[in-house]
This record gives sequence, C-alpha cells and structure tokens, in this order.
Amino acid sequence: MSEQNKHWLLRDLPYAAMLALAVGGIVLSGFRGLTTYYYWMALAPVYGLACILSGWRATDKTSEHVRLVVTQALHWLAFLAAMALMFMPEVRGVVNDNATSLALLILLALGTFVAGVHARVWRICLVGVFLALAVPAVAWVQDSAMLLLVAGMLIVVVAAAFLWLRRREGGGA
Repeated sequence: MSEQNKHWLLRDLPYAAMLALAVGGIVLSGFRGLTTYYYWMALAPVYGLACILSGWRATDKTSEHVRLVVTQALHWLAFLAAMALMFMPEVRGVVNDNATSLALLILLALGTFVAGVHARVWRICLVGVFLALAVPAVAWVQDSAMLLLVAGMLIVVVAAAFLWLRRREGGGA
C-alpha cells in the first residue's frame, strides 16, 4: 500500500466508520430489546468524540477548543435525549420498528450534519448528507423486503439452472 493511500485511509477512516456504525444501528433497529437501545445510545458519544477529534485539528486556540468540546457535548446530549424519547414505551407503543429506525436515522443525519457545521469539519457534514440520502433507500428496502427476497431467490434459481445446464453440456462432450 502506498504512502498516499495510507494517509487517505487514516484521514477518512473515522468518517467511514461513522457510516458503518449507522448502518449497524439500522440493522439492529429491526429487533426489539435493550441491545438496540444501548447501541443507539452508545453511538452518540462515539459520533461526538469523532466530531471533537476532527474539529480539534481545525482549531488552534485553547478557547476554541473549549468552545468545540462544550458545543459538541451539548449537541450530542440533546441528540441522546431525542433518541431516548424514541425508545419510551409510550412512543414505541404507537411507532413500529421500521418507523423508529427511520426516525433515528433522520435524527442521526441531522445531528451529524449540524455537528459538522459547529466543528467546522466538512467531512462530518458530508457524513450527515450521506445518512440523509440513505433514508429513502432504507425506507424502500424495508418496504420492499419481500420483493428483494423473491428477486434474490429467482437469481439463485436461474444461476443454479445455468450452471447445471452448462455442466451437463460440458459432461456430454
């Protein structure tokens, strides 16, 4: 691996990890239980830390560092409170799991974008934009799960038939 690729990987790995963690939360949201709750609650401090570390490099004064930490801490505490509201029994009783996962993704997208603005880190803003763009795609996948399952099974059957015919023709020659 070249030196330039290593530099790019180290620089952008936190942002890719943020996206991967959000996808993990979406997958987990289909399940009930405390695991989902704890996962989303742990995600906010991880995102907050990533925003602080990324923004730290963009500032050079101690007062700006203090402002960054305080702003991000308050921002992500507010996000934690909003997520806690989504997991209250009164809310869970009227909102299904699919809607909850989409709402959490929307909150995360907005929270990440605004955190990037406050930290003055465009890459964090970009993660927020990608998360926002993922909302309709996730909604479509959730709505079309049966269609995707049938399409996947059809592809497997056609591929198996193709391989079987090819093997049969090859064996008879």
